[in-house]
Amino acid sequence: MKQAYVDDCPYYLDDFLTNMKVVKDRSDRTEEAYFIDIRTFLRYLNVKHHAVPTETPFNKIKIKETPIEWLECFSLNDAYVYLKYLKDERNNSTKTRARKCSALKQFYVYLCKKAKLISNNPLDDLELPHINQALPKYLSLEQSLELLRNIDSKNQVRDYCIITLFLNCGMRLSELVGLNLSDYSRDNRTLRVLGKGRKERIIYLNDACVSALDEYIDTTRPHVEQTAIFLSANKTRINKRRVQQIVDEQLQRAGLSNLGITTHKLRHTAATLMYQHGGVDTLVLKDILGHKSIATTEIYTHLSDENIKKAMESNPLSEEIEKKKKETKSHVRKITWLFCYFFIRIIECSGNVRSDLIDIFIAA
Repeated sequence: MKQAYVDDCPYYLDDFLTNMKVVKDRSDRTEEAYFIDIRTFLRYLNVKHHAVPTETPFNKIKIKETPIEWLECFSLNDAYVYLKYLKDERNNSTKTRARKCSALKQFYVYLCKKAKLISNNPLDDLELPHINQALPKYLSLEQSLELLRNIDSKNQVRDYCIITLFLNCGMRLSELVGLNLSDYSRDNRTLRVLGKGRKERIIYLNDACVSALDEYIDTTRPHVEQTAIFLSANKTRINKRRVQQIVDEQLQRAGLSNLGITTHKLRHTAATLMYQHGGVDTLVLKDILGHKSIATTEIYTHLSDENIKKAMESNPLSEEIEKKKKETKSHVRKITWLFCYFFIRIIECSGNVRSDLIDIFIAA
Protein backbone atom coordinates (compact mmCIF):
# COMPACT_ATOMS: atom_id res chain seq x y z
CA MET A 1 0.00 0.00 0.00
CA LYS A 2 1.19 3.53 -0.73
CA GLN A 3 3.13 5.16 2.09
CA ALA A 4 0.75 8.14 2.12
CA TYR A 5 -2.10 5.73 2.87
CA VAL A 6 -0.14 3.99 5.61
CA ASP A 7 0.72 7.31 7.30
CA ASP A 8 -2.96 8.34 7.46
CA CYS A 9 -4.39 4.98 8.53
CA PRO A 10 -6.01 4.60 12.00
CA TYR A 11 -4.86 1.54 13.94
CA TYR A 12 -8.22 -0.25 13.65
CA LEU A 13 -8.32 0.24 9.87
CA ASP A 14 -4.72 -0.91 9.60
CA ASP A 15 -5.65 -4.07 11.53
CA PHE A 16 -8.57 -4.72 9.19
CA LEU A 17 -6.43 -4.30 6.06
CA THR A 18 -3.75 -6.57 7.53
CA ASN A 19 -6.41 -9.21 8.13
CA MET A 20 -7.62 -8.84 4.53
CA LYS A 21 -4.12 -9.24 3.17
CA VAL A 22 -2.75 -11.98 5.44
CA VAL A 23 -5.80 -14.10 6.25
CA LYS A 24 -7.89 -13.61 3.12
CA ASP A 25 -4.84 -13.27 0.85
CA ARG A 26 -6.12 -10.17 -0.94
CA SER A 27 -3.87 -8.41 -3.44
CA ASP A 28 -2.17 -5.04 -2.87
CA ARG A 29 -4.61 -3.44 -5.28
CA THR A 30 -7.61 -4.83 -3.37
CA GLU A 31 -6.11 -3.63 -0.09
CA GLU A 32 -5.79 -0.10 -1.46
CA ALA A 33 -9.34 -0.20 -2.84
CA TYR A 34 -10.71 -1.08 0.61
CA PHE A 35 -8.64 1.67 2.22
CA ILE A 36 -9.96 4.29 -0.21
CA ASP A 37 -13.60 3.27 0.27
CA ILE A 38 -13.38 3.22 4.06
CA ARG A 39 -11.36 6.45 4.08
CA THR A 40 -14.34 8.14 2.43
CA PHE A 41 -16.54 6.91 5.28
CA LEU A 42 -14.12 8.11 7.98
CA ARG A 43 -13.80 11.50 6.30
CA TYR A 44 -17.59 11.71 6.33
CA LEU A 45 -17.59 11.01 10.08
CA ASN A 46 -15.14 13.86 10.62
CA VAL A 47 -17.49 16.19 8.74
CA LYS A 48 -20.54 14.84 10.60
CA HIS A 49 -18.90 15.43 13.99
CA HIS A 50 -17.59 18.89 12.97
CA ALA A 51 -14.00 17.79 13.63
CA VAL A 52 -12.60 19.79 10.68
CA PRO A 53 -13.06 23.40 9.57
CA THR A 54 -15.97 23.77 7.15
CA GLU A 55 -13.69 25.21 4.46
CA THR A 56 -11.48 22.08 4.42
CA PRO A 57 -11.78 20.25 1.06
CA PHE A 58 -13.19 16.76 1.53
CA ASN A 59 -10.20 15.07 -0.11
CA LYS A 60 -7.83 16.86 2.27
CA ILE A 61 -9.43 15.56 5.46
CA LYS A 62 -7.08 13.39 7.54
CA ILE A 63 -8.50 10.24 9.14
CA LYS A 64 -5.57 9.12 11.32
CA GLU A 65 -7.11 10.42 14.56
CA THR A 66 -10.71 9.38 13.89
CA PRO A 67 -11.87 7.89 17.24
CA ILE A 68 -13.28 4.36 17.29
CA GLU A 69 -16.15 5.66 19.47
CA TRP A 70 -17.65 7.38 16.42
CA LEU A 71 -17.97 4.00 14.72
CA GLU A 72 -19.46 2.49 17.89
CA CYS A 73 -22.30 5.02 18.02
CA PHE A 74 -23.01 4.89 14.27
CA SER A 75 -26.55 3.57 13.68
CA LEU A 76 -28.33 1.81 10.83
CA ASN A 77 -30.25 4.98 10.09
CA ASP A 78 -26.93 6.90 10.01
CA ALA A 79 -25.74 4.39 7.40
CA TYR A 80 -28.66 5.17 5.10
CA VAL A 81 -28.03 8.90 5.56
CA TYR A 82 -24.42 8.23 4.56
CA LEU A 83 -25.52 6.39 1.41
CA LYS A 84 -27.77 9.34 0.55
CA TYR A 85 -24.78 11.63 1.07
CA LEU A 86 -22.72 9.53 -1.36
CA LYS A 87 -25.48 9.83 -3.95
CA ASP A 88 -26.39 13.51 -3.54
CA GLU A 89 -23.11 15.13 -2.47
CA ARG A 90 -20.46 12.79 -3.91
CA ASN A 91 -22.43 11.93 -7.08
CA ASN A 92 -21.59 8.25 -6.66
CA SER A 93 -23.30 5.82 -9.02
CA THR A 94 -25.44 2.96 -7.73
CA LYS A 95 -22.62 0.51 -8.45
CA THR A 96 -20.09 2.64 -6.56
CA ARG A 97 -22.42 3.05 -3.58
CA ALA A 98 -23.04 -0.70 -3.50
CA ARG A 99 -19.30 -1.36 -3.48
CA LYS A 100 -18.64 1.13 -0.67
CA CYS A 101 -21.56 -0.27 1.28
CA SER A 102 -20.17 -3.80 0.93
CA ALA A 103 -16.71 -2.68 2.10
CA LEU A 104 -18.24 -0.92 5.09
CA LYS A 105 -20.26 -3.98 6.09
CA GLN A 106 -17.13 -6.17 6.00
CA PHE A 107 -15.25 -3.56 8.01
CA TYR A 108 -17.90 -3.58 10.73
CA VAL A 109 -18.02 -7.38 10.83
CA TYR A 110 -14.27 -7.37 11.52
CA LEU A 111 -14.50 -4.66 14.19
CA CYS A 112 -17.35 -6.38 16.02
CA LYS A 113 -16.82 -10.13 15.67
CA LYS A 114 -13.08 -10.50 15.15
CA ALA A 115 -11.29 -7.54 16.69
CA LYS A 116 -13.97 -7.03 19.37
CA LEU A 117 -13.36 -3.28 19.18
CA ILE A 118 -17.07 -2.43 19.13
CA SER A 119 -19.84 -4.15 21.09
CA ASN A 120 -22.46 -4.46 18.36
CA ASN A 121 -22.70 -4.27 14.58
CA PRO A 122 -25.32 -1.70 13.51
CA LEU A 123 -24.88 -2.62 9.82
CA ASP A 124 -26.03 -6.23 10.06
CA ASP A 125 -29.32 -5.35 8.38
CA LEU A 126 -27.95 -2.73 5.99
CA GLU A 127 -29.24 -3.43 2.48
CA LEU A 128 -26.98 -2.84 -0.49
CA PRO A 129 -28.28 -0.54 -3.25
CA HIS A 130 -29.89 -2.56 -6.02
CA ILE A 131 -27.85 -2.69 -9.21
CA ASN A 132 -29.68 -3.14 -12.50
CA GLN A 133 -27.79 -5.81 -14.41
CA ALA A 134 -27.15 -4.56 -17.94
CA LEU A 135 -25.85 -6.80 -20.70
CA PRO A 136 -22.15 -6.04 -21.19
CA LYS A 137 -20.87 -4.94 -24.58
CA TYR A 138 -19.02 -7.38 -26.79
CA LEU A 139 -17.80 -7.89 -30.34
CA SER A 140 -19.62 -10.19 -32.73
CA LEU A 141 -17.75 -12.99 -34.49
CA GLU A 142 -17.47 -10.89 -37.65
CA GLN A 143 -16.18 -7.86 -35.71
CA SER A 144 -13.65 -10.03 -33.86
CA LEU A 145 -12.30 -11.36 -37.16
CA GLU A 146 -12.16 -7.81 -38.53
CA LEU A 147 -10.11 -6.72 -35.51
CA LEU A 148 -7.59 -9.55 -35.92
CA ARG A 149 -7.25 -8.99 -39.67
CA ASN A 150 -6.48 -5.29 -39.29
CA ILE A 151 -3.78 -5.39 -36.60
CA ASP A 152 -0.83 -3.33 -37.71
CA SER A 153 1.80 -1.63 -35.55
CA LYS A 154 5.52 -1.38 -34.91
CA ASN A 155 5.21 -4.47 -32.71
CA GLN A 156 2.60 -6.21 -34.83
CA VAL A 157 3.47 -9.79 -33.82
CA ARG A 158 3.31 -8.92 -30.11
CA ASP A 159 0.11 -6.92 -30.43
CA TYR A 160 -1.53 -9.65 -32.52
CA CYS A 161 -0.60 -12.20 -29.86
CA ILE A 162 -2.04 -10.05 -27.06
CA ILE A 163 -5.39 -9.56 -28.77
CA THR A 164 -5.51 -13.22 -29.84
CA LEU A 165 -5.17 -14.30 -26.20
CA PHE A 166 -7.86 -11.86 -25.10
CA LEU A 167 -10.33 -13.07 -27.74
CA ASN A 168 -9.60 -16.78 -27.35
CA CYS A 169 -8.84 -17.25 -23.67
CA GLY A 170 -11.00 -14.58 -22.01
CA MET A 171 -8.25 -13.66 -19.57
CA ARG A 172 -8.24 -10.51 -17.47
CA LEU A 173 -5.90 -7.61 -18.18
CA SER A 174 -3.99 -8.20 -14.94
CA GLU A 175 -3.62 -11.88 -15.83
CA LEU A 176 -2.17 -11.12 -19.25
CA VAL A 177 0.45 -8.61 -18.10
CA GLY A 178 1.42 -10.98 -15.27
CA LEU A 179 2.25 -13.88 -17.61
CA ASN A 180 5.80 -15.26 -17.35
CA LEU A 181 7.71 -17.44 -19.78
CA SER A 182 7.61 -20.24 -17.22
CA ASP A 183 3.80 -20.11 -17.30
CA TYR A 184 3.71 -21.28 -20.93
CA SER A 185 4.01 -25.02 -21.57
CA ARG A 186 4.56 -25.76 -25.23
CA ASP A 187 4.32 -29.49 -24.70
CA ASN A 188 1.00 -29.32 -22.89
CA ARG A 189 -0.24 -26.27 -24.86
CA THR A 190 -1.28 -24.52 -21.66
CA LEU A 191 -0.89 -21.21 -19.83
CA ARG A 192 -0.83 -20.88 -16.05
CA VAL A 193 -2.47 -17.62 -14.99
CA LEU A 194 -2.79 -15.94 -11.61
CA GLY A 195 -6.34 -14.70 -11.20
CA LYS A 196 -8.27 -12.81 -8.54
CA GLY A 197 -7.40 -13.72 -4.98
CA ARG A 198 -4.07 -15.11 -6.21
CA LYS A 199 -5.84 -18.19 -7.49
CA GLU A 200 -3.97 -20.11 -10.16
CA ARG A 201 -5.74 -21.80 -13.04
CA ILE A 202 -4.65 -23.56 -16.20
CA ILE A 203 -5.88 -22.36 -19.59
CA TYR A 204 -5.70 -24.81 -22.48
CA LEU A 205 -4.66 -23.12 -25.71
CA ASN A 206 -6.08 -23.61 -29.19
CA ASP A 207 -4.05 -23.55 -32.41
CA ALA A 208 -4.46 -19.81 -32.89
CA CYS A 209 -3.03 -19.02 -29.43
CA VAL A 210 -0.14 -21.50 -29.71
CA SER A 211 0.81 -20.17 -33.16
CA ALA A 212 0.67 -16.52 -32.01
CA LEU A 213 2.68 -17.20 -28.82
CA ASP A 214 5.35 -19.27 -30.59
CA GLU A 215 5.83 -16.70 -33.32
CA TYR A 216 6.16 -13.84 -30.82
CA ILE A 217 8.48 -15.63 -28.38
CA ASP A 218 10.68 -17.20 -31.07
CA THR A 219 10.98 -14.32 -33.55
CA THR A 220 10.27 -10.86 -32.18
CA ARG A 221 10.43 -10.96 -28.38
CA PRO A 222 13.71 -9.35 -27.23
CA HIS A 223 16.20 -11.87 -25.87
CA VAL A 224 16.77 -10.37 -22.45
CA GLU A 225 16.93 -11.67 -18.90
CA GLN A 226 13.30 -10.88 -18.25
CA THR A 227 10.72 -13.34 -16.94
CA ALA A 228 7.67 -11.64 -18.47
CA ILE A 229 6.24 -12.92 -21.74
CA PHE A 230 5.08 -9.55 -23.00
CA LEU A 231 7.69 -6.79 -22.99
CA SER A 232 7.48 -3.08 -23.65
CA ALA A 233 9.77 -1.06 -25.91
CA ASN A 234 12.02 -0.61 -22.87
CA LYS A 235 12.39 -4.40 -22.64
CA THR A 236 10.57 -4.53 -19.30
CA ARG A 237 7.26 -6.13 -18.41
CA ILE A 238 4.50 -4.39 -20.32
CA ASN A 239 2.09 -2.47 -18.08
CA LYS A 240 -1.68 -2.42 -18.07
CA ARG A 241 -2.00 1.07 -19.48
CA ARG A 242 0.13 0.22 -22.50
CA VAL A 243 -1.97 -2.87 -23.24
CA GLN A 244 -5.11 -0.75 -23.03
CA GLN A 245 -3.56 1.69 -25.51
CA ILE A 246 -2.68 -1.15 -27.88
CA VAL A 247 -6.26 -2.43 -27.83
CA ASP A 248 -7.66 1.08 -28.37
CA GLU A 249 -5.30 1.70 -31.32
CA GLN A 250 -6.17 -1.57 -33.03
CA LEU A 251 -9.90 -1.11 -32.50
CA GLN A 252 -9.59 2.26 -34.20
CA ARG A 253 -7.71 0.73 -37.13
CA ALA A 254 -10.50 -1.83 -37.55
CA GLY A 255 -13.21 0.86 -37.42
CA LEU A 256 -14.55 -0.46 -34.12
CA SER A 257 -13.54 2.38 -31.82
CA ASN A 258 -17.09 3.71 -31.39
CA LEU A 259 -18.46 0.59 -29.70
CA GLY A 260 -17.11 1.23 -26.19
CA ILE A 261 -14.93 -1.89 -26.27
CA THR A 262 -12.16 -2.25 -23.67
CA THR A 263 -9.77 -5.02 -22.69
CA HIS A 264 -12.40 -6.37 -20.30
CA LYS A 265 -15.01 -6.29 -23.09
CA LEU A 266 -12.66 -8.50 -25.12
CA ARG A 267 -12.79 -10.97 -22.22
CA HIS A 268 -16.57 -10.83 -22.41
CA THR A 269 -16.37 -11.28 -26.19
CA ALA A 270 -14.34 -14.48 -25.76
CA ALA A 271 -16.90 -15.88 -23.33
CA THR A 272 -19.80 -14.92 -25.57
CA LEU A 273 -18.23 -16.51 -28.67
CA MET A 274 -17.46 -19.72 -26.79
CA TYR A 275 -21.02 -19.87 -25.49
CA GLN A 276 -22.86 -18.92 -28.67
CA HIS A 277 -20.70 -20.53 -31.33
CA GLY A 278 -18.79 -23.22 -29.44
CA GLY A 279 -21.65 -24.58 -27.36
CA VAL A 280 -19.54 -24.39 -24.19
CA ASP A 281 -21.37 -25.36 -20.99
CA THR A 282 -21.67 -22.65 -18.34
CA LEU A 283 -19.82 -24.72 -15.74
CA VAL A 284 -16.91 -25.21 -18.14
CA LEU A 285 -17.03 -21.50 -18.99
CA LYS A 286 -16.88 -20.71 -15.27
CA ASP A 287 -13.60 -22.61 -14.95
CA ILE A 288 -12.12 -21.07 -18.09
CA LEU A 289 -12.85 -17.55 -16.87
CA GLY A 290 -11.78 -18.24 -13.30
CA HIS A 291 -15.07 -17.25 -11.69
CA LYS A 292 -15.75 -18.19 -8.09
CA SER A 293 -19.50 -18.37 -8.55
CA ILE A 294 -21.64 -19.63 -11.44
CA ALA A 295 -23.84 -16.58 -10.88
CA THR A 296 -21.01 -14.38 -12.17
CA THR A 297 -20.67 -16.50 -15.30
CA GLU A 298 -24.34 -16.13 -16.13
CA ILE A 299 -23.86 -12.57 -17.35
CA TYR A 300 -21.60 -13.97 -20.07
CA THR A 301 -24.25 -16.38 -21.32
CA HIS A 302 -26.72 -13.85 -22.66
CA LEU A 303 -28.30 -14.75 -25.98
CA SER A 304 -28.00 -12.61 -29.08
CA ASP A 305 -31.13 -10.81 -30.29
CA GLU A 306 -31.36 -13.25 -33.20
CA ASN A 307 -31.21 -16.24 -30.86
CA ILE A 308 -33.91 -14.71 -28.67
CA LYS A 309 -36.09 -14.16 -31.73
CA LYS A 310 -35.60 -17.76 -32.89
CA ALA A 311 -36.29 -19.06 -29.40
CA MET A 312 -39.58 -17.19 -29.21
CA GLU A 313 -40.63 -18.35 -32.66
CA SER A 314 -39.79 -21.96 -31.82
CA ASN A 315 -42.40 -22.04 -29.06
CA PRO A 316 -45.16 -24.38 -30.33
CA LEU A 317 -47.80 -22.06 -28.90
CA SER A 318 -46.62 -19.25 -31.17
CA GLU A 319 -48.80 -20.68 -34.01
CA GLU A 320 -51.98 -20.67 -31.95
CA ILE A 321 -52.70 -16.99 -32.53
CA GLU A 322 -52.41 -17.45 -36.29
CA LYS A 323 -54.78 -20.43 -36.19
CA LYS A 324 -57.21 -18.36 -34.13
CA LYS A 325 -57.07 -15.52 -36.66
CA LYS A 326 -57.74 -17.89 -39.58
CA GLU A 327 -60.66 -19.53 -37.76
CA THR A 328 -62.14 -16.14 -36.93
CA LYS A 329 -61.91 -14.94 -40.55
CA SER A 330 -63.52 -18.18 -41.76
CA HIS A 331 -66.45 -17.80 -39.34
CA VAL A 332 -66.96 -14.16 -40.37
CA ARG A 333 -67.08 -15.12 -44.07
CA LYS A 334 -69.63 -17.87 -43.41
CA ILE A 335 -71.90 -15.61 -41.36
CA THR A 336 -71.68 -12.85 -43.98
CA TRP A 337 -72.53 -15.29 -46.78
CA LEU A 338 -75.55 -16.69 -44.93
CA PHE A 339 -76.84 -13.23 -44.09
CA CYS A 340 -76.61 -12.09 -47.71
CA TYR A 341 -78.15 -15.34 -48.98
CA PHE A 342 -81.25 -15.11 -46.77
CA PHE A 343 -81.56 -11.37 -47.40
CA ILE A 344 -81.65 -11.84 -51.17
CA ARG A 345 -84.05 -14.77 -50.89
CA ILE A 346 -86.42 -12.59 -48.92
CA ILE A 347 -86.22 -9.88 -51.58
CA GLU A 348 -86.66 -12.51 -54.32
CA CYS A 349 -89.85 -13.66 -52.74
CA SER A 350 -91.12 -10.10 -52.96
CA GLY A 351 -90.37 -10.16 -56.70
CA ASN A 352 -87.96 -7.14 -56.74
CA VAL A 353 -84.69 -8.89 -57.68
CA ARG A 354 -83.70 -10.45 -61.00
CA SER A 355 -83.18 -14.23 -60.73
CA ASP A 356 -80.01 -14.14 -62.84
CA LEU A 357 -78.31 -11.90 -60.22
CA ILE A 358 -79.29 -14.34 -57.48
CA ASP A 359 -77.75 -17.22 -59.39
CA ILE A 360 -74.50 -15.27 -59.82
CA PHE A 361 -74.33 -14.58 -56.07
CA ILE A 362 -74.98 -18.24 -55.16
CA ALA A 363 -72.30 -19.40 -57.58
CA ALA A 364 -69.83 -16.97 -55.98
